[in-house]
Amino acid sequence: MDTSTLLHIICQLIVGLGILNVWLLRSQQATSYRGGASKTLQEEFAAYGLPKLVFYIVGALKISAAIALLAGILLPGLVQPAATILIILMIGAIVMHFKVKDAPIKFVPACIVLMLSLTLAA
Repeated sequence: MDTSTLLHIICQLIVGLGILNVWLLRSQQATSYRGGASKTLQEEFAAYGLPKLVFYIVGALKISAAIALLAGILLPGLVQPAATILIILMIGAIVMHFKVKDAPIKFVPACIVLMLSLTLAA
């Protein structure tokens, strides 16, 4: 395995497992990265002024893309489409943080996932 392949797999693991952690394990927990003054993911979407349906659509897309990135370790054809979905979602997340005038620290996770996803989509 060459270095480039290994770095891509590491990016896939970081992004895939990170998103699954946030959406499946920590969705009800407060973090310092939540938008506005929200304590949960659902509250965060409400703070952005988004309807509940958007929360479910984004969640399904993020979880599906995360699983596709992890499966992409064995099925590389899944990586680019999954990374592209995440690029779009992370740009949206950054825009939402700007919308509610969040502190720059709250942008960090979305920016990291965006950069790693750009690397994977290239």
